Amino acid sequence: MALTLYFIRHGETIYSRTGGFCGSLDPDLTPEGLEMAEAFAAAYSHLDWTAAYVSPMKRTIATAKPLCDVVGLEMQLRDGLKELQFGEWEGKTQDEVRKNDSENYIDWMTEPAWNPPPGGETAVQIDSRSELVISEITATHKSGNVLVVSHKSTLRIVLCGLLGIDLGRYRDRIDMPAASVSVVEFGKYGPQLKRLGDRSFMSESLRSRPGT
Repeated sequence: MALTLYFIRHGETIYSRTGGFCGSLDPDLTPEGLEMAEAFAAAYSHLDWTAAYVSPMKRTIATAKPLCDVVGLEMQLRDGLKELQFGEWEGKTQDEVRKNDSENYIDWMTEPAWNPPPGGETAVQIDSRSELVISEITATHKSGNVLVVSHKSTLRIVLCGLLGIDLGRYRDRIDMPAASVSVVEFGKYGPQLKRLGDRSFMSESLRSRPGT
């Protein structure tokens, strides 16, 4: 049996609804976000789970909890799975930043691998810290199903690193809706993407919510 990682972005928060920058901020899931987490648990609890690695933020813990409770998994909290830190842009919308900090915003949009938000992190920094967690997982678990619960930017950067995609293009190449699942299987020739941004386990009303 191969090692298979199930990457899930946390469920809906107020910031995923509005498009505000949310890295170090720690909002709760919305009621609909909690429904997304419950839907994931209902759809995936039949699998034989080996472990769960989770970002230590309220929104990711709340997303992992329904499945972990059902199948009896203990969450392994890892700081390396936290969201990209947006520094001075935390809590602001993209329109606000585009208007009031246009030069830094353009630099970040053009090359986010090396240009961070003021006081924030680059994609290269996220890749470095998250790769330590992925390396821990692959060293500890040679086979089985492992849950990884993290955040939009972080998970896209992780997938770029695993699949050999330019880190500076993580926003252009990969989409990651709220509570979506992406599956990577580690086989003979390394990591292979089996599923990307899947939300078919949700109701249509949850999938169609704007801004997620």
